[in-house]
Amino acid sequence: MNNSQKITHVIERLSLGARPGDHTQVQRMGVETYIRQQLNPDSANEPAALTQRLSQLPHIDLSPKALFAYNAVPKKPTNEERSAAKQRRVKVAREAVQARLLRALESNNQLQEVMVDFWFNHFNVYMNRGIVRLLVGSYEHMAIRPHAMGKFRDLLGATAKHPAMLSYLDNWLNTSPNSPRGRNKKRGLNENYARELLELHTMGVDGGYTQADVENLTRILTGWSIAGGQNAPDESGFRFEPNRHDPTDKVFLGQQIASGGVEEGERALDLIARHPSTARHISYKLAQHFVGDQPPAALVDRLSERFRSSDGDIRVVLSDLFESDEFWSLDHYQTKFKTPYQYVFSIARAVGLSSPSDQVLRRLNGTMRQLSMPLYECRPPDGYAQVESAWLNADAMMRRTSLSTAVYRLKKDNRPAATSLISTLGDQLSENTLAAVNSASNGIQPTLILGSPEMMYR
Repeated sequence: MNNSQKITHVIERLSLGARPGDHTQVQRMGVETYIRQQLNPDSANEPAALTQRLSQLPHIDLSPKALFAYNAVPKKPTNEERSAAKQRRVKVAREAVQARLLRALESNNQLQEVMVDFWFNHFNVYMNRGIVRLLVGSYEHMAIRPHAMGKFRDLLGATAKHPAMLSYLDNWLNTSPNSPRGRNKKRGLNENYARELLELHTMGVDGGYTQADVENLTRILTGWSIAGGQNAPDESGFRFEPNRHDPTDKVFLGQQIASGGVEEGERALDLIARHPSTARHISYKLAQHFVGDQPPAALVDRLSERFRSSDGDIRVVLSDLFESDEFWSLDHYQTKFKTPYQYVFSIARAVGLSSPSDQVLRRLNGTMRQLSMPLYECRPPDGYAQVESAWLNADAMMRRTSLSTAVYRLKKDNRPAATSLISTLGDQLSENTLAAVNSASNGIQPTLILGSPEMMYR
């Protein structure tokens, strides 16, 4: 890549799309400085308007315990009380969506936002399932966001204990049939979370674990449950219930796990997080996200080694990835097909949309819904697909081209002309696209740019 292409490439891969002036800013500071800045996000560097807007969303920082209290109903609620509780859950979830969209659009810490989206998708929960609607914002704020570029083990533990995940994958129901609670209530084991923890979150489908490992991990995680109400031990919403736990010794991944209550689960998470298969699975997904749908094997190997030697330090692994020859290869320039989330925000950021009203935010999420990717609403635990084959089809392309005009019109004042958009997008547009734009009338030039084939890729 030449220097201009490098600037375009790093903005496209480390952010949700270039905003007016980004290309000039990165050129001035240098690509290396930009990468270093993005790897070390600073909340003090956020725009004042964004900080102020987020402060107007009163529920996005609430802990699970506080959210349970906020949405509490009497033991025998009336229909009106049930309806009011439902509306409170809707309100909390709406604020979570607004906060994510605002940050994606306006945050200066763009790599942080890219990684929040990456990890939420990796550790997916479905907002429309049970109490997850009440907790989805807390899940992102407490379990995902603080650890997005930290240690993988911390991220893994935070997601495992959050009530949103405990509810979504049913581990709060996981009870040893031989425990006091299991015998009295006739409850049993539930493998849902243990299986997805190994297959999706850590070791991968071919990670080398056995069905016996799934079963023993399920037994290890019995009693990991949800704490609501005033008797919750802390703000996290997590509670270990020993009267539901399997107290026997277990063997997991070839290691003896002595009976020890909640510590059995912590020991199992330690083993999983440091397993070579986890290093490879996570490294592959990171390389796939930032380099190509079929990432080079040599790069995945090096990242896996770095993952293990750094004890799963995500920032260190990313730093190596961004320094790799594979990341900077011209073979991977503008080759990653944007998901609907990435596409919508690349358009919104390119036109300089800022300080959007609540109505505009709803329309942005509505646009993603029309493109089959509404925020927080992926039902299966493997999250939304992140590769081209899942999103590239004739119907989707027609929808994108049509919706690009709608997103452009959301910016009602000072809409950028074609020349401004071309300057913002750097080296993304091909000669054929530029020729088509130049031959069109001024009124449709921006639409041709935003709906161009090149805008579908990053």
